[in-house]
Amino acid sequence: MESNHEQVQKSMQESVAQRIGLWADVLRDCSALGLHFAENPYDRERYQRLQDTAIEMFAFASGQAISEIEPLRTTLFAHPAPYPCSDAAVIDTTGRILLIRRADNALWAMPGGALDVGETPAQGAVREVLEETGVSCEPITLVGVYDSRFCGTPSLQQLYQFSFLCRPLAGFDVINPPSHAHEVLEVKWFSEHNLPIDLDPGHIQRIPQAFRVWHGDTLAYFDH
Repeated sequence: MESNHEQVQKSMQESVAQRIGLWADVLRDCSALGLHFAENPYDRERYQRLQDTAIEMFAFASGQAISEIEPLRTTLFAHPAPYPCSDAAVIDTTGRILLIRRADNALWAMPGGALDVGETPAQGAVREVLEETGVSCEPITLVGVYDSRFCGTPSLQQLYQFSFLCRPLAGFDVINPPSHAHEVLEVKWFSEHNLPIDLDPGHIQRIPQAFRVWHGDTLAYFDH
């Protein structure tokens, strides 16, 4: 068992890593925009160096090797601005919410993930539910738009996370084989007052907000 001192040290290290990750994300954003618009070869060289530095900082903050971050150069690092994601609060008529135990950290969370080009945030939320659980649902209303820096999401990159209240479609108890089952350890329905203790940090705030909306509050949440 960790001592209080060890827990404090670990928390401080995580805080420093988060701060370095956000600095690196600023450099990533600047380099992506610069490489997209720069025509002067000298400017492109400078933005390329900026991107290299961002990759090194991400590797340092995450404890990964640079070779593990390098494949993201043509995807994440070429994408300017915060990365958009969506998750779905699928709540049935009895007040149970559909949660997944994520394979990457073994914590419970709402189904969700990064958005694809050509889909709306609501469409992305519905797709993620089907891919991760096999459950078909439809979006009802927006619960909120969250900045990963403020809602507890442990991400080195800044994310904009759209959260939607959804309802399962008829026959939802007959779950189709999910196409992305490798991302999920377990799928289960939970009542509002019997949620799992081991929730993903980014969902501790968002799940109660979803139930607030399900109970009839029409105001969507946003960071300000």
